[in-house]
Amino acid sequence: MSTIQILDKSFVPYISSEKIQNRIVEIAKELDEKFAGKKPVFLAILNGSFMFVSDLFKNITIEAEISFVKLISYQGTSSTGTVKKALGLETDLHERHVIIVEDIVDTGNTMASFIPDLEKSG
Repeated sequence: MSTIQILDKSFVPYISSEKIQNRIVEIAKELDEKFAGKKPVFLAILNGSFMFVSDLFKNITIEAEISFVKLISYQGTSSTGTVKKALGLETDLHERHVIIVEDIVDTGNTMASFIPDLEKSG
């Protein structure tokens, strides 16, 4: 079986790309139903969510916006324990439906740091 190497980590594929893409289509349909007529903002946390949110947004059929923030909490493959903003929130979220798209949440530090900023913006 093949392995995937990312920096100092090795991974064995567990779920096929086809299954992942099929699930992304299902999630897009669920979001289309739930947010029809609401013009949500997809708020993607870079860098980790980039590929997923790209595939997801391609399958969304409702009117929606996408915006990005870049929060850095890792150096290589290790959490630094602190969160730095490299690209802040610039989209007006007042009275908007916001769908946060984040990659793996392990420590929760990124979201714990970001949620107060998000609450202030709308």
